[in-house]
Amino acid sequence: MRYQPPFSITPKIIALIAQISERVGRLTAYADHEQALHLRRINRIRSIQGSLAIEGNTLSEQQITAILDGKRVIAPPREIQEVKNAICAYDKMNQWQACLESDLLQAHQILMAGLIDEYGVYRQGSVGVMKGREVVHIAPPAQRVPALMTNLLQWVKNSDHHPLIVSAVFHYEFEFIHPFADGNGRMGRLWQSLILQHWNPLFADIPVESLVYQFQQGYYRALQQSTEHSDSAHFIQFMLERVLDAVLQATPQDSRQVSPQVKNLLDVMIGEMSRAALQHALGLRDRKSFRERYLKPALAQGMIEMTHPDKPHSKLQKYRKKG
Repeated sequence: MRYQPPFSITPKIIALIAQISERVGRLTAYADHEQALHLRRINRIRSIQGSLAIEGNTLSEQQITAILDGKRVIAPPREIQEVKNAICAYDKMNQWQACLESDLLQAHQILMAGLIDEYGVYRQGSVGVMKGREVVHIAPPAQRVPALMTNLLQWVKNSDHHPLIVSAVFHYEFEFIHPFADGNGRMGRLWQSLILQHWNPLFADIPVESLVYQFQQGYYRALQQSTEHSDSAHFIQFMLERVLDAVLQATPQDSRQVSPQVKNLLDVMIGEMSRAALQHALGLRDRKSFRERYLKPALAQGMIEMTHPDKPHSKLQKYRKKG
């Protein structure tokens, strides 16, 4: 029997796939637009910064840009090495096949060269995933890793599921197996982006990783929930929501498509304002109507942003114009 990762497909997941597919189709219309070319480099830098920041790298987009341009940057040598490795890995993505173990090992070798001793090979010892001082996941024994990865990569190759689902399932299963001594998080995100890129080349330039960084607590929570339920549906939904966010932000906006409600919201917004302050400024009493007709569309279109994107329901949350 073929290996089948345990996951279910919920109505919410189906809806997200439809939304992403529709938006990707719209974004494809801008593929040759000058703005898309201008954003390509910026989005690649955001991808690298977001993925490495989750692992504790403190370098900014400006510093990563300087490294990309060959300029000298004053920062911890390890963090500079991480960035240089990531730049090289992302540059080689179009040469790799997501189902090939040799490509996966080469990618890990490039990402982790000069950072750990065991790079480009599967781990030889046991590993656990820590949350603070608490062990939240014990990975399978090292001797099982080669077989588990073979099964997973074969599933990626032969799966009939939508690439959006395949990419998220792979990402979760990869993190569960934790095949390397270190670098599993950045490898999982890189390989999900690679699978998405094979579905549509536009994903080579859409910084999904930066959105994952903004919601990293939700990222770890979704991983843990999926493990607790032995079903990666939680993680699939979380990642598809981040993919949709990234696609929405990457789509050039036509000012003629802005609704009157969003335009009114932008007109009253001064600096950083809370939900209550915005609602009061617009003279609206119905909180649900304000959220659905004004706030959510403005966020989805990239017109405004949260001051605390990693805590969307925070009492301290405020909103401001973007850009």
